[in-house]
Amino acid sequence: MDDVFRALADPSRRRLLDELNARNGQTLRELCAVLEMARQSVSKHLAVLEAANLVTTVRRGREKLHYLNAEPINAIADRWITRYDRRRARLFADLKTALEQQTMSDTDFVYTTYIRTTPERLWRALTEPQFTQQYWGLHHETDWQPGAPMTWKMGDVTMAGAGQKVVEHEPYQRLSYTWHTITPEFARAVELSAEDEAATRAEPLSTVTFELEPDGDQVKLTVIHTGFEPGSRIRSMVSEGWVKLLSDLKSFTETAEALQDA
Repeated sequence: MDDVFRALADPSRRRLLDELNARNGQTLRELCAVLEMARQSVSKHLAVLEAANLVTTVRRGREKLHYLNAEPINAIADRWITRYDRRRARLFADLKTALEQQTMSDTDFVYTTYIRTTPERLWRALTEPQFTQQYWGLHHETDWQPGAPMTWKMGDVTMAGAGQKVVEHEPYQRLSYTWHTITPEFARAVELSAEDEAATRAEPLSTVTFELEPDGDQVKLTVIHTGFEPGSRIRSMVSEGWVKLLSDLKSFTETAEALQDA
């Protein structure tokens, strides 16, 4: 937590977060132009923010895009909020809300968390049905080969459709697949309104990618969910769901005895 508070203490770094909050996924050049700061200064501030996990970077070709990451603020709010008086708690809640809402304004969702485990155990938690069922409430039927079809199973609900497939499969490093089709039975199960069902079924399939990177006794997990159209209803739904799901994944992976024995 100390790194987060130190990073937030500097007004220039707060300006950078504000700028990413307004428009996520910017390059270093774009941030320098908007903030009218020297490239070296912006680079140093971004390095501090990235070290505190307040900024996540994703490479797209030759460019490196910067995304504001809400996970440390969520951790502060969840673990420390009771130590502050009501006024300060409200300020933290407002900041937490602002950081989470930024994921609603863009066409990508990017979120990074650190999980105290190994890449092998985290990989099993992400891919093996007996584990995904415990923290996610569903499992995937596939052989995990790139291009292979995927069927999602949530209790008695089946989600399958054209284009629903594995995109990348690099064990313990990178996993990518298309998000599931909005089927009528899924819409009924989650009680989507007729309007939301029609709108979400009309959207193209998006793609989620999990990037795993060892970091001491932890694994840096970055989730990149892309392919949404502007104003996507699915994106507004999953961006809220991802925060809770990744928190559940973290708790499960760090405590599940079956994984610890693996």
